[in-house]
Amino acid sequence: MRITRRLGVLAAVLVVLTAAVLWWVFSGDGQKRITAYFSRAVGVYAGSDVQVLGVKVGVVESVTPRGRTVEVVFNFDESVGIAPDTRAVVIAPSVVSDRYVQLTTLSRGGRQIADGAVIPVRRTATPVELDELYASLDELLSAIGPNGANKDGALSELLETGAANLDGNGKAFNETVRNFADAARTLSGSQDDLFGTITELQKFTTMIAGNDSQVLQVNNKLAQVWQILAADREQLSTALSTLGLALGDIQKFIRDNRAAIKSNVDKLAATTQLIVDNRASVAEALDVAPLAVTNVINAFDPETGTLQGRSVLLEYLATAGQPMTGPDDPPLPIPLTSGGSR
Repeated sequence: MRITRRLGVLAAVLVVLTAAVLWWVFSGDGQKRITAYFSRAVGVYAGSDVQVLGVKVGVVESVTPRGRTVEVVFNFDESVGIAPDTRAVVIAPSVVSDRYVQLTTLSRGGRQIADGAVIPVRRTATPVELDELYASLDELLSAIGPNGANKDGALSELLETGAANLDGNGKAFNETVRNFADAARTLSGSQDDLFGTITELQKFTTMIAGNDSQVLQVNNKLAQVWQILAADREQLSTALSTLGLALGDIQKFIRDNRAAIKSNVDKLAATTQLIVDNRASVAEALDVAPLAVTNVINAFDPETGTLQGRSVLLEYLATAGQPMTGPDDPPLPIPLTSGGSR
């Protein structure tokens, strides 16, 4: 009987423990709690909305000052995929309406922010307060007012001058703005080329900076050239004037003798073609000519003024009926006269 009672008590304890564990596991509220720190949180209270893309997904649980920052704890539905690097921004729909906290970045199927995560001040933002805006406007108006930039009427003169310049030029100004917009769109579509050009210019300037001494020498040489040209500018001007007159004369000569020049060019073309057609013979003659000239020079006797030779003189004597010399006889001299050789 005692054993049965003990077993019953043990079973009851196990049932209670199992129920507690199951309750702890399945009793979650389906919410993620995030802590964000803002530089200020004016208009944000416990119960303010937490939104994503304008849709409410949670509420603010607490707002607590922490030195120079404000700690805001809020929750949202864990089914909403929020990226780990999301920003938290306080939004003011209007001047009089309550503000809410906006989460800016969705996970879109990627990693999600963890429950209990902290968003630091650098990833939060708050709107400009109305009193700050009024203070900025007051400072601006004071700076350009009668005690500031317009103390001597400079601003009034600027406005009057601008109005006078724009008077009647509205259409032109409109076209200028439109052209500027077109240019901005063109640059936006060609930003890769633009930045590529800037990169190449940067490389060029770096190269010039690295060769500063050579660039200085080039500049000095150019300066010397310009000094020389400046010193001789009168002679240079005269030469250019003379060249202009000469070119005018050449132009007139060509215009007056166009037909003759054309005829000569055509004949020169025919002569050139003949040389091209017989280039082998011309090349052979050019190869033999130096040897022939050398032989003539070697055959000339400066003492007697005659050319020394054999075979041609033998044939000449045979045809003339004169006695022929033997092979061992010295060659006959050929006197040179003003009419040529014999």
